[in-house]
Amino acid sequence: QVQLVESGGRLVQPGDSLRLSCAATGRSFSTYTVGWLRQAPGKERVFVSTINWSGSSIHYADSVKGRFTLSRDNAKNTVYLQMNSLKPEDTAVYYCAFSTLSGKLLSPGMYTYWGQGTQVTVSS
Repeated sequence: QVQLVESGGRLVQPGDSLRLSCAATGRSFSTYTVGWLRQAPGKERVFVSTINWSGSSIHYADSVKGRFTLSRDNAKNTVYLQMNSLKPEDTAVYYCAFSTLSGKLLSPGMYTYWGQGTQVTVSS
């Protein structure tokens, strides 16, 4: 069993930066692909980024490419999503999720374990 806890979400202004963290407890953290997905009010949960177990393969949604950076520290059982140049359209609840699959995992159904989410609001 794996438990995930996201943190770092808050209200920021357009252009600001923010770093989200996802801390995991449980076994075999380093064997999972980790993804971030987000869900804006009234919209479906959508893919943001994934990172494989070693950190050697990272995928991004086109909407965040060049602005967001995903990394992981297996020694700390933690994944980080660095978000720069934030825009109002980045406003959403951000979820961390684990999967036994690999690659660019677009669908929420591809993930097995989920965190509770952390709210990011970008507004002036």
